[in-house]
Amino acid sequence: MYKLTVFVPEEALDQVKSALFAAGAGEIGNYEQCCWQVQGIGQFMPLAGSNPHIGIQDSLQKVSEWRVEMVVAKANIAEVISALKQAHPYETPAYDVIEVLDF
Repeated sequence: MYKLTVFVPEEALDQVKSALFAAGAGEIGNYEQCCWQVQGIGQFMPLAGSNPHIGIQDSLQKVSEWRVEMVVAKANIAEVISALKQAHPYETPAYDVIEVLDF
């Protein structure tokens, strides 16, 4: 099993979560659509050659974003990451995947 963490701008939160759940993320035992989320501030500077969803090149941006965490079964991880990249509005979404061990 894996834990997926992704950072999502407020206006895309429900869209991204729905896509991840539809791809099989967020299932724990007899529960589905499970996640944890907290709001914070992300920052980035689009560089030359970028096509930013928010902001302009060479200008530091600070954006209200949600950190969303959910579990993903090993069999679903490729499909979930594909769904993330399709649903997320950012040119390069920030996310990480960590293996979770169950003892």
